[in-house]
Parts: sequence; C-alpha cells; structure tokens
Amino acid sequence: MKPGWIAPNRTALVLIDMQVDFGAPEGAMARRGCDMGPAQAALAKAAALTQAARAAHVSVTFVRLLTHPGGENRIAAEARARKGTDDEPDLCVTGTHGADFCGAQPQPGEPVISKSHFSAFGRTGLAEQLHNQRIDTLVLAGLTTECCVASSAWDALERDFHVFIAADACAAYEEDLHQGTLKALALSGVTVADTADFVAAWK
Repeated sequence: MKPGWIAPNRTALVLIDMQVDFGAPEGAMARRGCDMGPAQAALAKAAALTQAARAAHVSVTFVRLLTHPGGENRIAAEARARKGTDDEPDLCVTGTHGADFCGAQPQPGEPVISKSHFSAFGRTGLAEQLHNQRIDTLVLAGLTTECCVASSAWDALERDFHVFIAADACAAYEEDLHQGTLKALALSGVTVADTADFVAAWK
C-alpha cells in the first residue's frame, strides 16, 4: 500500500457501529451469548487507527445504528417474523446506553451519521457529503465485518470510492465470517490491510 493511496487530503476514516450493544461486555450481543473478545480487540485497534488519522489530519466520521421500537418498516418487521426473531429486543435503541459509542469517541466537529439500515450510505447522504469534500478514498473499521462493514464497503464501491478496510479494526462474532468476508471483498477490489499499515502510511 502506497501512502499516496490514502493521502489525508483525499481520505476519510469511517468508523461503523462501534456501539455498546455490538461491542461492549454489557451490550445486547454479549447478553445473547456472543464471544465479545474479537469485538473488544477490534475496538482497541480502531482507537489506535482513529488516533493516527487525527494526527495526520485525516477526516474521521462516526456512523451509528439507531432503532425505534415499533417504528421499523413493514419489510423489516415481516423479515424478523419469518426468522422467528420478532420477540428479540431491538439493538441500539435511541436514547439507551446500548446505542452509545464504545471505544473511540467523536470529537467536536467530527460528523456523526445515524442510520437505520446496514450500510453507512443507505439513506444517510454520507456519500454526497464526502464527495462534496473531494474525498474519494475511504478507510473502514468497526462492527461487524460481515454485516454493516461489508454492506458499507459494497455500497461505497458502487458510489465510486476507493475502499480500504482495516482488517484488525473490524470483527465478527465468528472468525470464519470475518475472514471469509475480507477475502470476498479483497477479490472485488477492496484493499485489506492491518492498522499498523495505515498508521505507518499516515506518519
């Protein structure tokens, strides 16, 4: 990876769903019995990545899921009913601790994007905001690799961004999902590297 590929004047670090319900020991996924070790490790790497980005004057954007019980659309509600998960508590409910960021926290002036779907770009206007800033390159990190990180990566490719993923600053609750997703994305043009590689390129 050449430093110019992720030069600060063209790049944004996009941190996806680094929230209590997804990544903290007291969050909803932990209560469902998921192994939180990988998520905790990824959050630590994402914090280091964020620190390096800020030091290099790379734009940092935080993306979060916010849900409103009873407010989901008909398709989403029917899909949950089909899977038999319609009685599970909602994740990242607006106004609850589960929706709070964990790990790195937004600093004043850093954009915070709220979404109701998987992709950071779905109905959020984020792509337009970034393009208006002449940003054409994204470094993605966050939770979870196979879901919202992957969805955001595919969407970003469709919206004409160069896409990089910090592999160790992402995690899934199952290692095979994490690795398989990264392999699929790499085969489709995403550059996958470790946090140390990005930190070195931004020095």
